[in-house]
Amino acid sequence: MHASAQTQHHPRLDAAVSHLADLIAFDTTSAYSNLAIIEHLRRFFAALGADVTVLPDASGEKANLIARLGPADVPGIVLSGHTDVVPANPKSWTSDPFHMQQRGSRLFGRGTCDMKGFAACVMAAAPAFAEGNLSRPFYFCFSHDEEVGCLGAPAIAKHLAALDVPPALAIIGEPSEMQLINGQKGKIAMEVTVHGDGGHSSFSPQHVNAVEYASRIIAMIGERSRRYQHEGPFDTDFSVPHATTLATIIEGGVATNVTPDACRFIFELRSIDQDASQADMQALIADVEAALLPEMQALAPNASIEWQEVFSYPAMGDATGCEMFKQLEPILPARGGKVSYGSEGGVFEIDGGIPSIIIGPGSIRQAHKPDEFIEMDQLGQCLAFFDELDTWMRR
Repeated sequence: MHASAQTQHHPRLDAAVSHLADLIAFDTTSAYSNLAIIEHLRRFFAALGADVTVLPDASGEKANLIARLGPADVPGIVLSGHTDVVPANPKSWTSDPFHMQQRGSRLFGRGTCDMKGFAACVMAAAPAFAEGNLSRPFYFCFSHDEEVGCLGAPAIAKHLAALDVPPALAIIGEPSEMQLINGQKGKIAMEVTVHGDGGHSSFSPQHVNAVEYASRIIAMIGERSRRYQHEGPFDTDFSVPHATTLATIIEGGVATNVTPDACRFIFELRSIDQDASQADMQALIADVEAALLPEMQALAPNASIEWQEVFSYPAMGDATGCEMFKQLEPILPARGGKVSYGSEGGVFEIDGGIPSIIIGPGSIRQAHKPDEFIEMDQLGQCLAFFDELDTWMRR
């Protein structure tokens, strides 16, 4: 894809590229503190005269930021992004992942599309937002730890919900190629530890092999995924139109001649329905335990299966029926359906009561990969949308 003349020469594109280079230079991998980038954002928005709130987490090592431009006594719009990025192994990259590099129409660096490109466009547009009088407020929200379970967003959503006049709609800037996304799957990540009964492998029939039973649980998880695929429920607006389950990490065993007494694995459930995911997870757990625990405990009474939720976030519902969406619809991009990847949209809905949609520059196909990039044309399209949004917010 090559940048179009219309968006390539947007008057604020150079500013967006400059801001993006600054943001990429902060290594905000989720394992590290994000306080430096939050301070960078705080200073920027404060200099524009925004009302800025920083929400530290309990550890003091992470924080969220909320900045408001415009009146506080009427419903406004949230522009939301996360500050953290997934890890980047420099050996897998052809350039420094935390030093943005331009090659032709593409900007390379960890987070360029997911999702510092959106933040850079917000920063490039914000000085124009700050000029004159807005009839409605913008709330610029930047969270921590989205990539490891949407851990920061609930505090933002609850803060906004507690305002005298909360926002009426949230636009989540996840990479959607600047299409309007009106639905997103929820996810539960579950850690399972199988506690068996080990010993010398020559006596294996007398043992409860934890690796073997873990594999049988994983087979049941796979079967559950196939049932979703064939039986639904279905929503064809999603790229994958049904729920999915998938085992992702496994470890167990200590030696080739020892029956394993423990095995740990992690699996996920991605659901198309906000209400069904927890019930589906509990039904899966009940089926597994009914099928396997009696057999395990007949050999070793202390054998067990331990379930520990790693994290979860809710699905994002369809906000197209809400009043603010209907008012904004004439300026919104074309609809791109619903997505299977996660976002903070469901958190804004559940914890904040704020209907949410996704519109952001870049392609999700570039996210989480070596040599992540964003097309400059995508930044231009985002800036053009912000121009229209700015005009609408002054009506």
